[in-house]
Amino acid sequence: MELSIKIIDSLGRVLAEKTKPDHVTLVYEKEYHEGDYILIDSSEDNVYLKVQVDDALGAAFIYVTQKKIKYQIPFHERHNSYSPKAFYGTKHWLWVRKATEEEMKEYKNLALNVMDQHNAEGCYPHATANVETRDEAVFAARNAIDGVCENHSHGEWPYQSWGINQQEDATMRLDFGRRVIIDKIVLYTRSDFPHDNWWEKVTFTFSDQSMISWDLEKSENAHVLHFDKREVSWLDLHDLVKSNDPSPFPALSQIEVYGMEVL
Repeated sequence: MELSIKIIDSLGRVLAEKTKPDHVTLVYEKEYHEGDYILIDSSEDNVYLKVQVDDALGAAFIYVTQKKIKYQIPFHERHNSYSPKAFYGTKHWLWVRKATEEEMKEYKNLALNVMDQHNAEGCYPHATANVETRDEAVFAARNAIDGVCENHSHGEWPYQSWGINQQEDATMRLDFGRRVIIDKIVLYTRSDFPHDNWWEKVTFTFSDQSMISWDLEKSENAHVLHFDKREVSWLDLHDLVKSNDPSPFPALSQIEVYGMEVL
């Protein structure tokens, strides 16, 4: 498998690039500018990759359904949900490699994707929602799968979350992009009390049309749900029943979904 990394500016000019079979690394020793993006190119589609778009984010285990994956460098308000160290400075280490057989077969958090973005295409897992508070990056659905489970405040990193803007029918979809077998879900609900409210009950609908309703407690700790194994390609989180606490602001800091690939 041939893999390449390119840094491209807003005018389409290639600023840096590297291509190698199976494992490619790139050190980019310049500042990023608004409009710059990273292009990951594979000679194959429907493959598992490990990717690091920035060393402050760490590596992502992803499934890609197309040969070219575009990652837009976040700036200004869009950068608020990332570490201040991410994409900053004049030295950046990026790499892409084919995932190993051991990585594909291991039991893991299948929801985790540190490089998910709002308009990501062909790169999974991917989180979307029918509402994100004021369309602000710090309340985007992608924040719920970025691996940051800090839930004691709200706003800029590390307190980014999925905010529902008090919408009664708020729904988030987690799309795996392929079939997986899952048996555990962990939720970190935002717990910036008394600013925050909390959900007494939530419901999951899975791609196999099965459903689970889950009673929650007011807690800053992880909510853990075990269930019989099921083979799915996506799940929806919906019917979020708010408690009678006076705050109008329940939110989700992180969702983890554990299981294995269908290989």
